[in-house]
This record gives sequence, structure tokens and C-alpha cells, in this order.
Amino acid sequence: MADTLDSRPHTFSIKLWPPSLPTRKALIERITNNLSSKTIFTDKYGSLTKDQAMENAKRIEDIAFSTANQQFEREPDGDGGSAVQLYAKECSKLILEVLKKGPVAKVATRELISEDSASPLETFFDISKGQRAFIEAEEAEELLKPLKAPGNAYTKICFSNRSFGLGAARVAEPILASLKDQLKEVDLSDFVAGRPEVEALEVMNIFSDALQGSILSSLNLSENALGEKGVRAFGALLKSLSSLEELYLMNDGISKEAAQAVSELIPSTENLRVLHFHNNMTGDEGALAIAEVVKRSPLLENFRCSSTRVGSEGGIALSEALKHCTHMEKLDLRDNMFGTEAGVSLSKTFSSFKHLTELYLSYLNLEDEGAIAIVNALKESASPIEVLEMAGNDITVEAASAIAACVAAKQDLNRLNLSENELKDEGCVQIAKSMEEDHSKVQYIDMSTNYIRRAGARALAHVVVKKEAFKLLNIDGNIISEEGIEELKEIFKKSPELLGALDENDPDGEEEDDDEEDEEDEENEGNGNGELESKLKNLEVNQED
Repeated sequence: MADTLDSRPHTFSIKLWPPSLPTRKALIERITNNLSSKTIFTDKYGSLTKDQAMENAKRIEDIAFSTANQQFEREPDGDGGSAVQLYAKECSKLILEVLKKGPVAKVATRELISEDSASPLETFFDISKGQRAFIEAEEAEELLKPLKAPGNAYTKICFSNRSFGLGAARVAEPILASLKDQLKEVDLSDFVAGRPEVEALEVMNIFSDALQGSILSSLNLSENALGEKGVRAFGALLKSLSSLEELYLMNDGISKEAAQAVSELIPSTENLRVLHFHNNMTGDEGALAIAEVVKRSPLLENFRCSSTRVGSEGGIALSEALKHCTHMEKLDLRDNMFGTEAGVSLSKTFSSFKHLTELYLSYLNLEDEGAIAIVNALKESASPIEVLEMAGNDITVEAASAIAACVAAKQDLNRLNLSENELKDEGCVQIAKSMEEDHSKVQYIDMSTNYIRRAGARALAHVVVKKEAFKLLNIDGNIISEEGIEELKEIFKKSPELLGALDENDPDGEEEDDDEEDEEDEENEGNGNGELESKLKNLEVNQED
């Protein structure tokens, strides 16, 4: 599976842009005719000879195509209609400008056609817009033509979403080789989809050889089902990258063997800042290899190793390696099988971080012990946490006070996701109270599916509705009574958009407690919010869930 290339069905559709090669040739002939034949404009300004007309026609079409293609790139969901219109408009404008220069005019460069009409030199070349499609030699010749233009300033290219065959790869090879001293960012994600394995591997080898020795700072090889064979096909390129800052290998079938190949083939990681391994089948043994790469990357700021089947052993290895990455800003380890032991090990890394702003730890089987260790460490760390996600970790009310203390300490918090746990009303009230003071930046809270009843929901609502920056509270999938729902709507009466949908709420779980809660509400109505929530908290501890 790791070495099987993507064989998913691909959708093909007819687009108005780009025009076919015959269409472009026909337009050049028409422009030539307009420049050299008798028209109202040549009568006024004079005509060109056939040779002059042909030379200028080619350059006019090339500039118009480039301008229109930039327009198309800005409308990825369109059919290319506006690009076609701009293509025709630019051709007409440039024809007139050439004629105004007189019959002896000879255009030597793009810039001489019109200094005013020449666009600033583009630095980003992107063919990924539109429907996924195969690309063969003839189309590649035309599509990649701007990369061959003398003096082009392209430093970033994206070939994603177009499946290169051998013919197209051979067209691209000399072009890429000629640009290796100026390219800084290369995106080859999803560029061999649907190709037979043998062909795809040869295409990878061709691209690797063409780019070998380049000065890339960013390389994206995601969505190519590389496996070990694919990683090694890019071996020549990977070994030569001495200035690499960003590497993306997501959804690439990175197995244990492939991960070991990555560690072996990327010896130079001292400048690496971004490393993404999302959605692979790395497992514990593969994680050991990735941990070696992490350990050799002291400048790492953004590490993603989510959905990679990593268990406790691999989680501990990654945690140990992360201690060397003191510049970490964004850490995403979601959807693995770390368990409590790896969670505790991970908590010991946070004292090394001073710049961590985003932490994604959902679905790691942390349970209370792992969660408490992590939030305690975060509370003591200097990191200005803005995003904290710990959904689906079997966290109960036992961890609530530790979570609340951590939240209270992190005044930069923007997003908190504790969904799919078992915090119940008592935990919810504690966490809500931790945000009563300050926390002016908080915008999103997700406490869905936590066995929360009316009391917990009300506590959260009263806190967030007062936050000026707040945008959305998600408490769906809980057991809030019908009366509780009505109370929530009343709280959010002036800003209903702040309360998320409640389609999955089950009010039946609250019915037996409604009368008791209403009586408690009446008794405490005049006691102030702080005392009210304290009473609610104590009430919920003794309730049956």
C-alpha cells in the first residue's frame, strides 16, 4: 500500500482557458494579418512588412496570454471566460500600440511594446487552478512557456493538481534545470495522480535530477503516495538541499521504511522551520526515524505529525526530540494513539517553549492523567497560547480544575476546543469561571458532547456573551433541557449568531432535574453571578448524570 501510487478516479472537464495551441497559432496569424494588411488603422498609421508583423504578432500574443493567465489564476473556480475576454482585449490594445509606432517599428523585447502596458514581473508560476487533469508533452510545452522567457523572475512554482506523464516531465526537465539558481519554493504535490507506478517513479526521478543542487527553501511533495520508493526517487534532490526551511510530506504513504528513508536522505536540517507529516502510516517505528529529523532541527517552528498511527513509544520519542526545538510556535499531533504515558512525556517538553501559540492535541487518548500533566506544564510555561485543542481525550471533571487554572493563566487564548470529553456541568462551570476576568481575545469555544446540562451551558453563555471579540460557542451534542435552550436563546437574544446550532442536543437527559434547578435559580436570583455559579457547581456534583 505504501508504494502504490494514487489510482483514484479523476474528473475531467472542458474549460475556456487556457486556449489550445492551434487556437493560439490561429490568433497569431490573425494579428499578423491585422498588422500587415489594409485596415482603417494601417491606413492611418501605416502597415508592417510580413516579417515585422509576424515577429510582433508572436510577442503580442505571448504578452496577452501571460496577462490573461494571471487573471485566470485569480479566479480558480471560474470557467476562464473573463481570462478569454482579457486575452482578446490585450491583443487589440497591443496591436494598436505597435501600429502607432510606425511601419519601421521592430519590437526587440516585451518591454519595448509598451512600457505602460508591461506588467510587473511575476514571481509565482501556478498551474494548479481548475479541474484535476493529466498533462502531456504538447500541453506542457505551451503551459510552461512563461518559464522559458528570458529574464523571467519566477522564484516560486506550483505544479500541483496536474498529473505529469513522461513526455510532460521531459519537457519540464530542461526548464527546471535552467531555473534552479533562482527557484526558492517548489510545490509538486499531487503531480503524478493516476499514473502507473513505473511511470510515476520515473517522472519523480526526472524532476529530482532537474532540481538537484537548487537553492530551495520550501519543497512540497504531498499527496503523491510516495512510499519508500517515491521518497528514494527524490533522493538526489533531497540530499542536495542545504538551505531547506519547509518540507511537506502529507498523505504520502510514509511508512516505517519511508520515514527511515526521509531521515537518511535529508542530512541538512539545521535551517528547517516547517515539517509536516499529516495523514501517513508512520507508526511507532517510523516515528523514531522522524524524531531523529526533529532532533536535528533546532529552528523548527511548525511541526505537524497528525493522523500518523503513532503510539506510546513513538509519542515518547517525538516528545524527547521536541525538547531541542525551542523556537516552536505551532505543534499539531492530533489523532494518534499516544496514551497517558506519552502525554506525560510530552508535558515535559513545554518548559522548553517560549513562543508556542497553537497546540493541537485532540484524539490522543490522554485521559485525565495525561491531560492534567499537559495543562499544568502549559500553565507554568511562558508560551502565549492562542489555540488549545484537546478534544476526544476521555477527559473528565477530575481534570477540570487543572484545565481551568491553565486557561486562566493564558490571556492570549483565542480558541479553546474541549469537545467530545466528559467534563459535565461541574467541569464546564469551572472552565467558564476561569474566563470571567479579562480574556478579551477569546473568540471560539467548543464544549460540544460533554454531558453538559442547563447549568454548565448557562455558565458558559453568561461569560462569553460579554466578550467583545467573541464569535461562536458550540455546545451541541449535550443534554440541555428545553427550558435551558430557551434560557440560552434569551441570553444570546441580542447576538444570536454567537450561539452555534443545537441540532444534536438531547433534552431528555435533563428532564428529571429541571424542577430542582429552577428552585435553586429562584433561591439564588439576587446573590450575584459569582455566588450563583458556585451554587450551581456544587449542585451539579451531587446530581445524577
